[in-house]
Amino acid sequence: MSSQAPNRAQAPDRARVIPLRPGAVDQQAARPAPARPAPGRPAPARPAPTGPAAREPLWRHLVGDVLRRERLAQERTLKDVADAARISMPYLSEVERGRKEASSEVLAAAAQALGLGLGDLLSRAQGELVRLTSRTAAPRRGPAAPRRDGLCLAA
Repeated sequence: MSSQAPNRAQAPDRARVIPLRPGAVDQQAARPAPARPAPGRPAPARPAPTGPAAREPLWRHLVGDVLRRERLAQERTLKDVADAARISMPYLSEVERGRKEASSEVLAAAAQALGLGLGDLLSRAQGELVRLTSRTAAPRRGPAAPRRDGLCLAA
């Protein structure tokens, strides 16, 4: 046996992960798995991003959250709503999770299957957008006051 052969007992095999986005692997490892809501209880809205790189939420996430909350509030299954809307169950699931940017026709069909109009769906999503962004934005009160650092020079 050669002295250069690796010793399997000392060096375990490890997969090398190359993230598509910088920091994506570290964020995934640090984030706990999301808990599924109990049946009959609405899913919690996605929390607003925090930290220095806080961004406004994406429209597809807001619309998906509204669709999922309404479906769960009505205690209906994904299959039931997808069948009523005449769209595939996997696609509706992707829309609810904010992974797909649905067309207005798909959103109107999903909303109608839930007993909503397209305007109702978009209005609720807009309300969520206002609620989430008003929490993260600094309140604006008139023109900025001049800064006084407390330094005073006397002659």
